[in-house]
Amino acid sequence: MTAIKHALQRDIFTPNDERLLSIVNVCKAGKKKRNCFLCATVTTERPVQVNVVKVKKSDKGDFYKRQTAWALRDLAVVDAKDAVKESPEFDLHFDKVYKWVASSTVEKNTFISCIWKLNQRYLRKKIDFINVSSQLLEESVPSGENQSVAGGDEEAVDEYQELNAREEQDIEIMMEGCEYAISNAEAFAEKLSRELQVLDGANIQSIMASEKQVNILMKLLDEALKEVDQIELKLSSYEEMLQSVKEQMDQISESNHLIHLSNTNNVKLLSEIEFLVNHMDLAKGHIKALQEGDLTSSRGIEACTNAADALLQCMNVALRPGHDMLHAVKQQQQRFSDLREQFARRLASHLNSVFVQQGHDQSSTLAQHSAELTLPNHHPFHRDLLRYAKLMEWLKNTDYGKYEGLTKNYMDYLSRLYEREIKDFFEVAKIKMTGTTREGKKFATLPRKESAVKQETESLHGSSGKLTGSTSSLNKLSVQSSGNRRSQSSSLLDMGNMSASDLDVADRTKFDKIFEQVLSELEPLCLAEQDFISKFFKLQQHQSTSGTTTNEVEEMDGVALSRSYPSGVPQTISSEKDMIRQMMTKIFRCIEPELNNLIALGDKIDSFNSLYMLVKMSHHVWTAQNVDPASFLSTTLGNVLVTVKRNFDKCISNQMKQMDEVKISKKSKVGILPFVAEFEEFAALAESIFKNAERRGDLDKAYIKLIRAVFVSVEKVANESQKTPRDVVMMENFHHIFATLSRLKISCLEAEKKEAKQKYTDHLQSYVIYSLGQPLEKLNHFFEGVEARVAQGIREEEVSYQLAFNKQELRKVIKEYPGKEVKKGLDNLYKKVDKHLCEEENLLQVVWHSMQDEFIRQYKHFEGLIARCYPGSGITMEFTIQDILDYCSSIAQSH
Repeated sequence: MTAIKHALQRDIFTPNDERLLSIVNVCKAGKKKRNCFLCATVTTERPVQVNVVKVKKSDKGDFYKRQTAWALRDLAVVDAKDAVKESPEFDLHFDKVYKWVASSTVEKNTFISCIWKLNQRYLRKKIDFINVSSQLLEESVPSGENQSVAGGDEEAVDEYQELNAREEQDIEIMMEGCEYAISNAEAFAEKLSRELQVLDGANIQSIMASEKQVNILMKLLDEALKEVDQIELKLSSYEEMLQSVKEQMDQISESNHLIHLSNTNNVKLLSEIEFLVNHMDLAKGHIKALQEGDLTSSRGIEACTNAADALLQCMNVALRPGHDMLHAVKQQQQRFSDLREQFARRLASHLNSVFVQQGHDQSSTLAQHSAELTLPNHHPFHRDLLRYAKLMEWLKNTDYGKYEGLTKNYMDYLSRLYEREIKDFFEVAKIKMTGTTREGKKFATLPRKESAVKQETESLHGSSGKLTGSTSSLNKLSVQSSGNRRSQSSSLLDMGNMSASDLDVADRTKFDKIFEQVLSELEPLCLAEQDFISKFFKLQQHQSTSGTTTNEVEEMDGVALSRSYPSGVPQTISSEKDMIRQMMTKIFRCIEPELNNLIALGDKIDSFNSLYMLVKMSHHVWTAQNVDPASFLSTTLGNVLVTVKRNFDKCISNQMKQMDEVKISKKSKVGILPFVAEFEEFAALAESIFKNAERRGDLDKAYIKLIRAVFVSVEKVANESQKTPRDVVMMENFHHIFATLSRLKISCLEAEKKEAKQKYTDHLQSYVIYSLGQPLEKLNHFFEGVEARVAQGIREEEVSYQLAFNKQELRKVIKEYPGKEVKKGLDNLYKKVDKHLCEEENLLQVVWHSMQDEFIRQYKHFEGLIARCYPGSGITMEFTIQDILDYCSSIAQSH
């Protein structure tokens, strides 16, 4: 233990200017045996600090480290566990109780004895020692209390004292003077012992010689002891005085602490009271505004709005823990709840009255708009109600039930008002479309397309009257009557200088303007109402911030309706947008059926009106979807657009059906077929209507369907024609189609235009060859035989030696076709062609010129055969190419 004590003093306490007085090897009670050392130390510098230090041996090496230190003044109790029976256990009470088990009872007693001495000397007996043997404490003080403490200190210090440098030097010198100091330590120790005895004897003799001085010294010591006793008495009195002062200072300190604690509590209490007063006190003016405020004037509404906001802030204040248990707070919260309920009830009642009054006021203005195609303006109503927007937001946040009731009442009152207005508005639109007279209304119920089909059938069978001022051709009558496409064309032709087609255009333009005006009136009405609903009822109308939007395209009967669904948008925004759409759907529930009825009427009046409606409706749908794809207006117009597209498709299908059902006259020439003229009219009208339209794709698809049907029907009629040759029917109609497509420049029909031109060219050539036939029939048969002989292998110059094809036979055949006979044949041919062709297409000169070229080609072919097969014979035709040209020219001029 001494070696450990020396090592601890050297390694741990000397560097910290501390002296190790006592040590005990201990471990914690009840735990795994991990040994450590408790050391009692004092500092070498003044004032002296006494510590109890816990030292532990390191796990990684054979050295010690300082783990924990406690000041001895913090030690309250030393518990030795048992004063009678020896036990190695003891407790030290610092900030908590530390239970220890010493390695031996002797070490425990030595350590407790050292602690007791230090307590007596430095702490004025503050530490309580319990269960400690009184004998152990008495042994520590054999000759007075103060002496025992000092002696105990000396003993503790004298147990081991390290040599200083000078002592080490003296020992080294003494050992160097003795040769066997190291080799024979016992002899050296004996020598030193003898020398020590000699020195002790000398000292005793010196002391005995100086007895007198010793007596004097003892006397001085006795006097000094008396002085020490007097000083100790004074110190004791001073200590008692200081002890009373200390007790008074402790009382003053405790009193100051209580005063400080009281002040702190008062400040906190004041802070809590100020918080409650500042956040839960509603001004009297606000209370009066909530109870009696005027909800009709702007100033009253503003005062009520401010009061409602202040009430909401008071009700929504975040109370601190414990506030809700205060009786005053509960009372104030109940008062706020009563005020909120009372004001919410008063506000809801007032707004319901405003809704009812507005419905009556708007009804009185309906008569002013009954004769005009305009809808009443709701802006003043919206402007008046928007003053209550903030109060509606307050009601939504505080009493959602009343807010929902107001929403329902608003929809009920406004839906009835809008239904009356919109039905009257559409009634005016229908009257303006059909005309106000009885005849006009009767006409409005007659499907135009059926009358057109009937007139076309009658004209094709020659049952219609003749048109004055025109040619006597029955074919021209049928073409003109079929092209007019109006059921009442015969009666309208007497109305002035306007033709039936002009009247068609005028009526269609009138319908287009009325339909556009209807949509233009409905669109701002719906948008204004939707904007008002969003602002008044505080509903989110547009998607905010980022987020990706997913576009979804639905195909309904060929109509693409794009709808956007925000991805990542909060659910509240989506639900509020749905609520706006539901409110708009209920308020304007009559718009869609009324629009469908108007569209049905327009389709009854003229099936071509579907073109106008498709363009206008597509434009308005496109505009509405750019603003808000999911809005009520966009959805409603999209649904109506589906109906319009179906009517448009039905119009196209009816035209194709009429083509299949067309009948031609067996007694008159065909000419330009009715459906070809109708396609021209349809295409010209469609191009003018769809000039800058967004839905060009629908028209292009219709063009493809119609033109293919026209091609098929033309061929069908041509095959069935008895009066007019098939090639003439094909040639004239495909020429008309080609001319129409070239004039209108329809890009999607470029392939059909080329096909029409090719068919026209092919059938022109076929008709020319067929009609021209063999004008020099015998000569043609003769040269066919010549070509047959050449094909059999006979050389061309040897053909003249054949009996049937010699030069005499050739001259005989040529003499049968003098110039006069040729001209007569060509004249008959011209009359035949003129009889086949119609005047409208004006193809007579084109066909005649083609026949002239074909005849000249045949003439040159005969001349070439004569030159090759009868060389040097001098045989020529009775007429020349110039004669042919003169014949054809004179015939054309004579007719």
